[in-house]
Amino acid sequence: MTDTSTYPLRLPKSVKAEAEKLAREEGISMNQFVATAVAEKLSAMRTVEFFAQRRSRADLAAFRKLLRRQGGDPPRAGDEIVG
Repeated sequence: MTDTSTYPLRLPKSVKAEAEKLAREEGISMNQFVATAVAEKLSAMRTVEFFAQRRSRADLAAFRKLLRRQGGDPPRAGDEIVG
């Protein structure tokens, strides 16, 4: 990280102890652990926002019409999902 700032962080002792334990297990610093955790949370929140915006623009009537349409080709050999 080339452009950083500091932020004094207060954590409950139990949370800090668990974070330190996990950071040690991962072989990273506590700072790196917290920075990664914050980045992951931001990403999750932005993803929720993204899909909420997409949903607001959805045309559900057109989607249902598309699902009911006739036509298309039947599945071909080899199209099976192997589980």
